[in-house]
Formats: sequence, C-alpha cells, structure tokens
Amino acid sequence: MTARTRDEWRGWQGWRGWREAAQHALYAPGGFYRRAEGPARHFRTSVHASPLFAGAVARLLCRVDETLGRPETLDFVDMAAGRGELTRGVLAALPADVAARTRAYAVEIAERPAGLDHRIEWRAVPPEGTTGLLFANEWLDNVPVEVTEVDAAGVARLVMVRQDGTERLGEPVTGASARWLERWWPLPGEEGLRAEIGLPRDEAWAGAVATLRRGLAVAVDYAHTADTRPPFGTLTGFREGRETTPVPDGSCDITAHVALDACALPGGRVLPQREALHALDVTGARPPLTLASTDPAGYVRALASAGEAAELTAPGGLGGFGWLVQPVGIPDPFRG
Repeated sequence: MTARTRDEWRGWQGWRGWREAAQHALYAPGGFYRRAEGPARHFRTSVHASPLFAGAVARLLCRVDETLGRPETLDFVDMAAGRGELTRGVLAALPADVAARTRAYAVEIAERPAGLDHRIEWRAVPPEGTTGLLFANEWLDNVPVEVTEVDAAGVARLVMVRQDGTERLGEPVTGASARWLERWWPLPGEEGLRAEIGLPRDEAWAGAVATLRRGLAVAVDYAHTADTRPPFGTLTGFREGRETTPVPDGSCDITAHVALDACALPGGRVLPQREALHALDVTGARPPLTLASTDPAGYVRALASAGEAAELTAPGGLGGFGWLVQPVGIPDPFRG
C-alpha cells in the first residue's frame, strides 16, 4: 500500500456492517478490485477455464441477434469485465458479419488495460438503451451485502466486523432487510444460523436490466435458491487462488453466493450452467476413437476440448453455477 492508501484505511478502524466494510475493501482506492494485476491472479472463472465459454456466449449473442431480427447495431455488454477477457473472446468467436455490427462494452471500475482491442468501449457503468445481450459473469457475488446471525434469544442481528476480520453482533435486522429475509431466507430462531441479505443485489440486477431496451440479460454466479439456502451463509474470501477467511482489509476477494431466485424479475428464470451450456453446444462429449487413427492431432485437440467442456459443465463444479436468464422484450432464447 502507498502512504496515501494507508492513510485512507486508517479511517476504517472500528466496527462496520459487512456491506460497508466489503465495499471499502473491494472498491476503495487501493482496494482489491482497483489493482492493476486484476482478479484473475486470485481466482479462476469459467472465462479463464476455457475459450469454449466465450464461444458459447458468442453463440448466445447470435441467437439474440436472430430473435431481434438482426438489427443494424447489436450490443454486447460485459458486466464486471475484469481485464476484458470475455469481451475479447466473444468478439473473436463471432461470425464476421455479426462482429461487424457488434458494439462491445466492458464495464469495470478498474482502469482500461493497456493494449485492449480498440473495438471495446471501456466504461464504469453500463450504457443506457442497448439492444442485444448484457452478460454478468460473477458480478453479483461481489455486490456487498449485510450478514446476519441469530443470537441466543432467537433474534436475527447484523454482523459487525473490524478491518482485521473480528466479528460481533450488532442491532436487530429491521425494515426492508427484515422483509427480504422473511420472504427469501427465513431464519429459524436457532442461535448461530447466518444469512446474507441479498437486497442490494436485487437492486443492482434490476438496475442493470433496466439499461436494456430489448434483448437478454444473463447473470452467472455461485448461487442458491429457496430450497437450498445454506444454514450458515456463504461469506468467504479468495487470495492467490485459495479460499481463505474473509478479511475486509483489501488483501483478498470477499464474496458470497447469490440468491438468484430473489434477483429474478418477472419472466426471468434460473438454469444450472450445465443445462445452459449444453443448450449452447458445449457438451463435453469425447471424440470418437476412430479419429485417433485417421487424424491423431485432431483427436488430441478434440480430447482437450472435451476435457475443458467437462470442467465447465461438471455438476459439482462450474456446471453447478446458476444462470439467471432475463428476456427484455423478446422470447427466452433458451426455450424452444
């Protein structure tokens, strides 16, 4: 940290709710997502696992294009773009005629990476009035939320945290947060049970979807639904590729799984990534053995591709991610 950043952090001693603490740790100057090296050093997403993922998103963009009647300008908006890896991959995978009509936006709070494709517009917020596909891969899990825990009297209270990660219980949960818990993550009055209050994510998703004039919005994330809420929450940290204790000091990612069913707007639905990618022709099927004798190099390439597809669609791994699919003024491209 620079001297200036250390001075900024000194103002954050004491107790804060997890939402405020994580917001500062991730997004303040000197925070985790403001660093030049980017988050890829600390965790591996589907985008980093295989170019097959970007290819599948490109095919989805083509489906949306056809549903829209092949507009003169087709928009692709990559939310939480990292260093533009997905946007670059999608543009590279598009057919030439579609790529020529595509306006690509990478939405990220960090500075534009050096050498990024000139066709990609780098923005801090999504553009308004777009027509096409808005794709948010592992964005909502980094929208900070409050954490709540049930006390000895059976009351759900906010969890307060210091910069070193020490926690204590604060005030009871009230107002809109209490209503959200009651509707989406009701906690029995058993001491120690925890939940993350997903209301800020619902609001963030609604805001992102509202920027689309027509098209499809998709949020891909670690997720749970009403029948699979974890009893002790999911708040965690990632540093150098390893899961770690979440500490709001800017040294690690701070993330929690997303209640995608709560985020969904009317007409939206949640699919497992495995199902979504199968529908986009990423199956993980092994190549026929006969190819090994007729085209050995082709067989090796096909086998490697099948392995990557298997990782992207593995039920206990990346394939278990949720895809929140939200059509805006068009039919659902995953139906029919």
